[in-house]
Amino acid sequence: MKKYFLIFCSSLLIGLSIIAQTEDPKTLHENARTFMRQGDFNNAIIILTRALQMDKNNLEMQKDLAMSYYYKRDYEKALDEVKILMDRDDADVVAFQIAGNVYKALEEVKECEKIYKRGLKKFPNSGALYSEYGELLWAKKDFSAIEQWETGIKMDPSYSGNYYNAARYYFFAKDKIWSLVYGEIFVNMESLSDRGTAMKQLLLEAYKEKLFADANIMAGQEKNKNEFARAFLDCMNKQSSLANRGLTTETLTMIRARFILEWFDKYAGRFPYKLFDYQRQLIQEGIFNAYNEWLFGTVENLAAYDNWTKTHDEEYKNFVAFQKTRVFKMPSGQYYQDR
Repeated sequence: MKKYFLIFCSSLLIGLSIIAQTEDPKTLHENARTFMRQGDFNNAIIILTRALQMDKNNLEMQKDLAMSYYYKRDYEKALDEVKILMDRDDADVVAFQIAGNVYKALEEVKECEKIYKRGLKKFPNSGALYSEYGELLWAKKDFSAIEQWETGIKMDPSYSGNYYNAARYYFFAKDKIWSLVYGEIFVNMESLSDRGTAMKQLLLEAYKEKLFADANIMAGQEKNKNEFARAFLDCMNKQSSLANRGLTTETLTMIRARFILEWFDKYAGRFPYKLFDYQRQLIQEGIFNAYNEWLFGTVENLAAYDNWTKTHDEEYKNFVAFQKTRVFKMPSGQYYQDR
């Protein structure tokens, strides 16, 4: 009997030891994040509340608590946590993003705008804040949203969201250039997302409905003072006759290959641009056809694209292997959209 009692006591001590370990704030935070990933925000809130009692100045736990309330759609309590975050001197970009999301959910537009302005004053190079501030403006039909997205592209060229928003804006405007340029940059940055697939469709439509809608691409560009845009249109205009065959993935590949040759012959030294450098590299690697099939063929005719990958198996595999080894990022200093 004594033996069993000792075993019981030993087991109890081990159990208490384990419980004590889980009361460490770091461990509690990890457990809370596990519940967050599982979508169990109630349990995440319980644990984070206790963890913050032990480590009240922990910024990451404070952000996770606000996010848990937000995802739970308890926006009033999320707002309480956001106010605490905004009072902190060490509030980071993510803290301002969370605050913006909460104020948007509560439809407090003016307060939300103040948050983004505060955030951008503190973090003037944050592409994420420019992107989300622009989305707030766009939602209330304030077309100055494009100024936020353009500034985001200029200040933080490696952040994808501003290219997405700007490309969509220009697609619905009277512009022939920037929906194509920004849209293709975005697809290369976010190739696997649903937004990337949607942008491929927009790109194909933009080539058909905007760039090659007139036989003379330069028509109506007399007042366009943007030299990069005029250079782009000049190189595309020289390929305009190829559109007489119709704009398919095949003809677009020919047009775009000739565009790159023309661009590097006349303008690359003046306007270095990562997107065009990448396209030339694909040509040199012998996989530019596969790239265009991936870019346009998947949305033009998926069955035809699948057939192409089977009949061009080696080229397709080479492109996939090439793509997997590279992360596409736009560098600083290649911003030419002077508004």
